[in-house]
Amino acid sequence: MNDSVHTLTAMPTARQPGCPFDPPAELIEAREHGPISRFPFPSGHQGWLVTGYDLVRSVLADPRFSSRKELMRHHPLIDYGEIEVPPASPGEFLLMDEPQHSRYRKPLVGKFTARRMRLLTERIEQITADHLDAMEKAGPPVDLVTAFAKPIPTLVICELLGVPYADRGFFQENIDKFLGGEVSDEELIAAYAATQRYLAELVAAKRADPTDDVLSDLLDSDLTDEELQGMALILLAAGFDTTANMLALGTFALLRNPDQLAALRAEPALADQAVEELLRYLSVAKQFHRVALEDVELGGHTITAGMTVILSYNTANRDPERFPDPHVLDLRRRDGGHLAFGHGIHQCLGQQLARVELRVALPALLNRFPALRLAVPAEEVALRPEIADIYGVKSLPVTWDM
Repeated sequence: MNDSVHTLTAMPTARQPGCPFDPPAELIEAREHGPISRFPFPSGHQGWLVTGYDLVRSVLADPRFSSRKELMRHHPLIDYGEIEVPPASPGEFLLMDEPQHSRYRKPLVGKFTARRMRLLTERIEQITADHLDAMEKAGPPVDLVTAFAKPIPTLVICELLGVPYADRGFFQENIDKFLGGEVSDEELIAAYAATQRYLAELVAAKRADPTDDVLSDLLDSDLTDEELQGMALILLAAGFDTTANMLALGTFALLRNPDQLAALRAEPALADQAVEELLRYLSVAKQFHRVALEDVELGGHTITAGMTVILSYNTANRDPERFPDPHVLDLRRRDGGHLAFGHGIHQCLGQQLARVELRVALPALLNRFPALRLAVPAEEVALRPEIADIYGVKSLPVTWDM
């Protein structure tokens, strides 16, 4: 075993103002020392940080590393003390291992296939056009986050799950609160509880009067109402927050890379590659945790049972051993295999939906407003705090020529 290993003493949170697409410099430096580093958590727990592509991918595929919620006691930025974390609630399959995980995921797999998501393209095009019409009517400047990036995926996922149109604002507001990392603990708990109450009522309504949606489709399974409620929460949160941040941050990145922006406008066929490259380059779901269930050798080091491992997606997707010139946004890049949607049994269930939304919405925005540009200096664009699970911008003021 190799006992010589870099130690990252604190999780970095600072990104470069005005061009905040690169991971924090200390994370990139850690990767330069090797694909794995020691990481002492604020709680005193001795864990590991994995920054290399191959090692992150291997952990994600290794059943000796657990995703169970009750094992996730240590936060890389906050010392919560000796807290006891409860197991995942019924239906919260992202925070479970096999076989519980598959019991919830398998009934959903057929509902999120690439073919089924492609069939939604026409509806997503209409939703996108409606919001672009509203932006054009309102006139510049607008906050692209509230006018475009959030409402499109919110409306799409609400329609898929059968959430009434009138309730979409409620979801957007409350999911923002418990995923955004910027409200008090009291507000976070209240938003979570309100969402859970609503979902319980929604499942009961579907039982009484099923409609044409994913949630109603699941009523014929052996899943309980409580389990359906938990699954709906996971799908709503995942289907809204990540795509919303990709739309806003992706637009910001393109505006800061005008040559790439021009290429995408000039070559509509480039859209698929462009989406994959933006997913790799931005990695908005920047890191996840796993806990070793037994002693595991990883990168020449022993990960002791019970140790927490931080998987850094944003450095894995910038690993120079996997992606040439990794810090360059190149929409013509053909190096596939990024980890923006994860890997293994927990690979993002809604990845095909996200791809369709991005392929439709980004080119439509750029083509509708050929002179789209930032309405404030890039350094003044407000970023989400690093404590948030998903990285992005809080607001993105943009303008264009009338």
